[in-house]
Amino acid sequence: MKQPRIHLILAVVLIIILAGCAKSATTKEGAATNTPATTTAPTAKAAPKVVKAALNTVPVPLFSFLDEKNQPAGFIIDYLKELEKKLPEYKFEFESVDNEGQLIGTDTGKYAFAANFWFKNPEREKKYLYPQQEFGYSITGLAVKPDRNDIKTLDDLVGKKLVPMSPVSGFRYILKDYNLKHPGKEIKIEDVDKTTPADDLKLVESGKYDAHLLNINHFEDAVKKLNLNLKIGGVISKEPVYFIFNKNQTELAQKVDAATTELIKDGSLSKLSEKWFKVDVFKSLEFVQQGYKFRKE
Repeated sequence: MKQPRIHLILAVVLIIILAGCAKSATTKEGAATNTPATTTAPTAKAAPKVVKAALNTVPVPLFSFLDEKNQPAGFIIDYLKELEKKLPEYKFEFESVDNEGQLIGTDTGKYAFAANFWFKNPEREKKYLYPQQEFGYSITGLAVKPDRNDIKTLDDLVGKKLVPMSPVSGFRYILKDYNLKHPGKEIKIEDVDKTTPADDLKLVESGKYDAHLLNINHFEDAVKKLNLNLKIGGVISKEPVYFIFNKNQTELAQKVDAATTELIKDGSLSKLSEKWFKVDVFKSLEFVQQGYKFRKE
């Protein structure tokens, strides 16, 4: 009677072992045929990082202003759009403030950068990060009355009355540099807290001042709107312009720098310059001078 019982136990054990092997084989076959146990959801695309920047509160003709639909427009706005295409990891948001507010806000970190056409000078380089690559140029000229043919260069300003300048004006540094190189023949610089290109040009037209040093695009816009009887006596220089960044925004500044270099190499910024300024400011000063001379005539 014991032997059949043993046989029965062995049979049960064998069935259990075979069942286990069959289950293992099924699992391996399922793996081999890529039968998934669960479905993994696709990874969501990371949202771009929002970067807060300062923009001019006072319209800068052709550089940045509000169009007829009350939307930001101009060379700087189009440049920023191109940057966002190159740097999809960032989304730029702006707050309109005056020049002084841009400088203070960027210095304190309220803004990551100030989107304006800033000149480079030693004082600002101590407080802000500048990209290596300029994003454009300010074409600097001297506005005078039509009958003045004696003011064409900075040399001609010695002994003349130049319209006063704001302490944060980039044009002040052009004159400071000139004065350092011409001791005894300095150009007198008067100060004013706040002003506008239109008010400055009116001072020249009235005869109170002999000339005004300014961005030619400001001149053309103001003369057209106010019907001023003035001319550009001479194109002085084309000054490289930059955005300025908070000192802690090293990575952002470097990425913007690299993207700007690409936009210059592929001709994108030259096209924007021709669109807004009617001349490619990235070409030589002589080329730019001829371009503005042609337009003046």
